[in-house]
Amino acid sequence: MKLAFLYAGQGTQHVGMGRDLYETYPAFRAVLDAAKVDFDLKKLCFEGPEETLSQTQYTQPCMVAFAAGVTAVLYEKGVRPAMAAGLSLGEYSALCAAGVLTPEQAIELVAFRGKAMAGAVKDRPSAMAAVLMLGREELQKCCDAASHLGVAEIANLNCPEQIVIGGDAAAVEEAGRLAKEAGAKRVMPLKVSGPFHTSLMAPAGDALEERFRSESFNTMNFPVLFNCRGDVMGQGDTIPGLLVKQVQSSVHMEDTIRNMAAHGVDTILEIGPGKALSGFVKKTDKSITTYAVETAEDLEAAVAALKGA
Repeated sequence: MKLAFLYAGQGTQHVGMGRDLYETYPAFRAVLDAAKVDFDLKKLCFEGPEETLSQTQYTQPCMVAFAAGVTAVLYEKGVRPAMAAGLSLGEYSALCAAGVLTPEQAIELVAFRGKAMAGAVKDRPSAMAAVLMLGREELQKCCDAASHLGVAEIANLNCPEQIVIGGDAAAVEEAGRLAKEAGAKRVMPLKVSGPFHTSLMAPAGDALEERFRSESFNTMNFPVLFNCRGDVMGQGDTIPGLLVKQVQSSVHMEDTIRNMAAHGVDTILEIGPGKALSGFVKKTDKSITTYAVETAEDLEAAVAALKGA
């Protein structure tokens, strides 16, 4: 068995996330207790309100704290991956798992990132939409044809059946209409607070680039596959450079999953909340075995299965 950890991104958060883990595992509790943010992270995770938890600047540190806490428990139980990746902000959780960032550092960085992303398109109407059952090239043509109305770009290449587009609201709406005409099965507007992973996030990229000048990044303990590459680091790449690029360019999740398999991964543990990434894995490569951890019960079941494999 060759195991990879895959960390969830924004959109799967929900009130109550992590409560049972916090009550059950001291290692999980220690991560959340040590989080340095300007709001009550535990109260927001456990009690909400939902509308606040769903705001980017709050979602991101809550999600990474959850992920780092689960990782700490898994490590304590002797479950370690050969490589890792994450969707969007989940990439910070993967870097934390690989020892590049400490949990406290990762939480602080995504808190900064969330604020920068929330402010990048303030007062500019924007949108994102998931397009089902239309190929990359066909969808790119739709985005190009809608560009006279503003920015319309491919933001997330999640799996063969789902691609997300984002940008200016009018351009995204037009690209979605053209996608339906081109044969897309469905076009679903997403409830998000900004056009993430598009060029409209360039101000957030600039802010991160400046922030990273004062950050130290440790050596990886195992490879991390990066969103903007869909693979491990290339020659000349740097971690800060890839994280700056990530916030304003497409997330190549389908390629990430395929490249994990090419690197020999046959088992993926999704660290949630949620099971969205397990769905992407199954639609991309059915030969990969998946497990997902959101609750203490999930964690115990996954540990038993993985240590018995």
